[in-house]
Amino acid sequence: MIFHAKKWMWDAIAVALVAAAAVTGCKKTTVDPFPASDVVAGWQKTSDTRVFAAKDLWQYIDGDAEQYVKAGVVSTSTSDYKYQNQLEAVVDVYTMGDSAGAHKIFANDESKGAKSVQLGDAGVAYEQSVTFCKGPYLVRIVAYESAPDGPQALLALARGVETKL
Repeated sequence: MIFHAKKWMWDAIAVALVAAAAVTGCKKTTVDPFPASDVVAGWQKTSDTRVFAAKDLWQYIDGDAEQYVKAGVVSTSTSDYKYQNQLEAVVDVYTMGDSAGAHKIFANDESKGAKSVQLGDAGVAYEQSVTFCKGPYLVRIVAYESAPDGPQALLALARGVETKL
């Protein structure tokens, strides 16, 4: 009887270890949504990626961080890009707790003059920016100046980010 109890205990431990390994193997990996230089034609990544936790978001977007926190932002990642050495842009990726938070911010920011674009779940483009949401991510790409081919270049960069989400 003692041998049977010990065998049962070892079987239970083995099952627990296999289950723990399976759960650990299924953990969500961190997403790096930023295309490397030249992955999107003409675009160079010109800075390291900076990441802000929700509690520190005010350091990046002081005065506007509260709406993101209320919508469930988990973190914000940002990186700078340059297109053909003439057009500079910043890419911000807001990782929200769920897709509802991303859609809430997207809907709040939508305004007149936006052109609807096929990106993620919903997207809009302006002369110097592109914004879209895909699942729990809200992506905003803003150019610092305008250029003749700027809107098309920003859209291409946005598609490069979208493929990595």
